[in-house]
Amino acid sequence: MMPKIQFDSYDTTGFFDEMVMEDHSIQPHYQIFKERIQKMGWKRLNFLQHSADRAQLSLGMTFNVYSDNQGVERILHLDLIPRIISGKDWAFLEKGLKQRIEALNLFISDLYNEQKILKDKIIPKDLIFSGEYLKECEGLKPPQNVWTHISGSDIIRDGDGRFYVLEDNLRCPSGVSYMLENREILKRTFPEVFEKLNVRPVQDYSHHLRDMLESLTPITPATIAVLTPGIYNSAYFEHSYLAQQMGAELVEGRDLVVEDDIVYMKTIRGLQRVDVIYRRVDDEFLDPKVFRKDSLLGTPGLFNAYKKGNVVLVNAPGTGVADDKAVYTYIDKIVKYYLDEDIILPNVPTYLCGEKKDLKYVIENIANLVIKQTDASGGYGMLIGPKATKKEHEEFRAKILENPRNYIAQPVLNLSRVPTLTEGSIEGRHVDLRPYILYGKDIKIIPGALTRVALKKGSLVVNSSQGGGSKDTWVLDK
Repeated sequence: MMPKIQFDSYDTTGFFDEMVMEDHSIQPHYQIFKERIQKMGWKRLNFLQHSADRAQLSLGMTFNVYSDNQGVERILHLDLIPRIISGKDWAFLEKGLKQRIEALNLFISDLYNEQKILKDKIIPKDLIFSGEYLKECEGLKPPQNVWTHISGSDIIRDGDGRFYVLEDNLRCPSGVSYMLENREILKRTFPEVFEKLNVRPVQDYSHHLRDMLESLTPITPATIAVLTPGIYNSAYFEHSYLAQQMGAELVEGRDLVVEDDIVYMKTIRGLQRVDVIYRRVDDEFLDPKVFRKDSLLGTPGLFNAYKKGNVVLVNAPGTGVADDKAVYTYIDKIVKYYLDEDIILPNVPTYLCGEKKDLKYVIENIANLVIKQTDASGGYGMLIGPKATKKEHEEFRAKILENPRNYIAQPVLNLSRVPTLTEGSIEGRHVDLRPYILYGKDIKIIPGALTRVALKKGSLVVNSSQGGGSKDTWVLDK
């Protein structure tokens, strides 16, 4: 007979736990959920976890890991214990994210037009032009002057319980389909808890997304297409899922053709004009006539059609200039410059290896820092100093000294933890948070998020490609 589910011996030492406090009392907003799982017991909880895994497979919620030569599709493991966020905490996050995305959008617009922030020497020109700046976008004015239509900032809580932004994702942020499908699975698993807690809904995300896309063109009804690199892309499930949910067309670059600077989609009835493209293809692959000539993922002439205002691209090309991890270090100055406000959601303290003083500190203290490549994602190009070997320290020192601009460093943070099901027990695992922001006529933040969890004990890396999983995120009503 399995023992009852208890939290008396749950380890909270040295970390901020979002459910269990240091004296082993339960946070008020978790109390109802805790009582429910204790009432159901271990056998039922394990059965429900197994059912959730099967549901993910049957729904096709899988992804590819590019570094895995076996080419095996995996599920993003969904842990049944949700991450619950109080209404008060969410109101703070909403306010901070709206401020941040508004300032970043103004920043991108300025960089590709007047460049006032560079002329006023708030940010070094070299930092911008040596990064993800696209000269081809100079002079562009997207509809409603919105560049960052869909974004997902990664947020963590430190040992003090405060929220910090770890990085901004302004190009093609992924994961929202997992947020939506995780919710469907958890609603079926704990229906009575949802009702008692007044969890705010997320299932209308696809409607909000389509409304935002339609607001960018005067044409009604608008023809919307989701541009995917194809079935071998790691996020293909998400591309097809969002297209289906929105009633949009799912297309690859070869399905589109440009004639007289108008974009058309090939159909069995002939060519059909496309008005808005939600593209999940990186800038450099969009148009072989303008960017990479060897790209087979884009469509020749697409960028020129966009420049002439004949099609809307979401997100706008060029947004990568603002989610460069080196530019991230200037976000507090960007907010102050464009909005004349102090930043609400602060950054994690960051050392810019392109600065001589910071470079010296990083090289001398590499064993105690997290090193990140400024143009990498998915947990790649990263070193966690305390968990790395001396040989790895030396290898990264050499990489940094060879190209300092390409690296930043941050202190090792005690990421907050949330109880997670393991083999026969419940243990704390580190988490981060990716809320999703839609920006059309106004800024809308979906009251939910993708919580990524480091499933390996002691690991701080939550990325799915590095063995991480996910949790449903319950935002409680105010």
